[in-house]
Amino acid sequence: MLSEIIPSHRVANWLLSTIDGVLDTVGLSHMKNLEEYIYVAVIVALALFLGWLIRRLILLIARKVVKMRNSVVARELLEQRVLTKCSHVIPPLVILALLPFAFDTTSSLLKIFEKCVWIYSLITIAMAVNTVLTFAWMRFDQRDNTKNLPLKGILNVCVGIVWIVVTIIGGSILLGKSPAVLLTGLGAFAAALMLIFKDTILGFVAGIQLSQNDMLRVGDWIVVPSTIANGIVQDVSLTAVKVQNWDNTIVTLPPYTLVSTSFQNWRGMSQSGCRQICRSVIFDSYYVKSCTPELIEKVTQLHPEMKAFVDKSKAAGGKVNYDPGLAVVNGTTETNLGLFRAYMCQYLLNHPLIVKDQQILVRVMVPTGIGIPLQLWCFTTTAWTAYEAVQSEIFEHIASVCQDFDLQLFNYPSGVDVETVQMNPADRAELGDASADAASASAQSNASVASAQ
Repeated sequence: MLSEIIPSHRVANWLLSTIDGVLDTVGLSHMKNLEEYIYVAVIVALALFLGWLIRRLILLIARKVVKMRNSVVARELLEQRVLTKCSHVIPPLVILALLPFAFDTTSSLLKIFEKCVWIYSLITIAMAVNTVLTFAWMRFDQRDNTKNLPLKGILNVCVGIVWIVVTIIGGSILLGKSPAVLLTGLGAFAAALMLIFKDTILGFVAGIQLSQNDMLRVGDWIVVPSTIANGIVQDVSLTAVKVQNWDNTIVTLPPYTLVSTSFQNWRGMSQSGCRQICRSVIFDSYYVKSCTPELIEKVTQLHPEMKAFVDKSKAAGGKVNYDPGLAVVNGTTETNLGLFRAYMCQYLLNHPLIVKDQQILVRVMVPTGIGIPLQLWCFTTTAWTAYEAVQSEIFEHIASVCQDFDLQLFNYPSGVDVETVQMNPADRAELGDASADAASASAQSNASVASAQ
């Protein structure tokens, strides 16, 4: 076929005459089979040499272009070895063009050689096409895929289709049948093929859903509750989603798992630039009491920033200001816990790493058997180390400053509580009756809670 397209008869005739002359010299001119084998070996060697020579010329020209124009595309073509892989198509084409001249048209050996070379050609063409597809996808993924959508599955499907087509054509060449006949026969095995390629089909559909709905991108931090996946998405292919956990382990999930079950994507948090702090501390309910003038005076002396809130509350006759703003001071002067809420709102508003254009709340949650929870709701930086540092700083501050408001965090009874309850009158006098009574009452309250639980 190629011998009719490529004008190779002159080269073939020259090769045949040269081989005949060499065989005449050594006295083997009448051995037709030997002549055919030698001719085949010579054209194979010639084809490989031409392929190597053309490959070297192409690479030399590409390197010159890179040096002269500093072309990014040419540089990437060299790095990905696209030209080298595509040049492998040349040797089988040369062999196909020269092969028919050595054999009779009815030679069975010619048919065997042609089938082998055609299959070799199909494989090299498939490799070249897949290389070009991979390079085109890589260029698109780097330049135009600004959202990092998981499109690698589409590339895998295209590569798979190329190999399926090559397999069908190769089978038709070996069997001497039309490809349509093979396709008709494959219809009977459709159920078996669907079972074999079940994961591939599900992965392809899931990849389209993930891309179309923008559910997942490379670089997203995701958490899949039904698995141990909790980290950054590294790669999304036709059959696997690779997630690098925070301990640097790699978790591999099938794409359809993310579609069939729910998962948490932290991309919104990263894009907003702020991360939520939502944590509670529990105060011993025994210490929650009405504010006295002495307590308010003590608080304003220890924390002068609270004076403006106290004066505003007094001017309003002690009425609560239910301000609906996102970042405002809310609290009361009725109880020490309400006064502490106002102080913590003021503290968060003055903190340099707390975001002021997001919701800031300090609220009392539903009381429990172990005390009254106080929840802090605010937003800070998304940097992991800084986030944990700010969160730790806030709750360390709560533990240290709550005593200024005559509040105490809840703790289960310990050896110190037992010793306080059993303290003799002399020791109580040294400690102070008020402090000892409070410690004793708290210990007894905590002990009763623990025994009830």
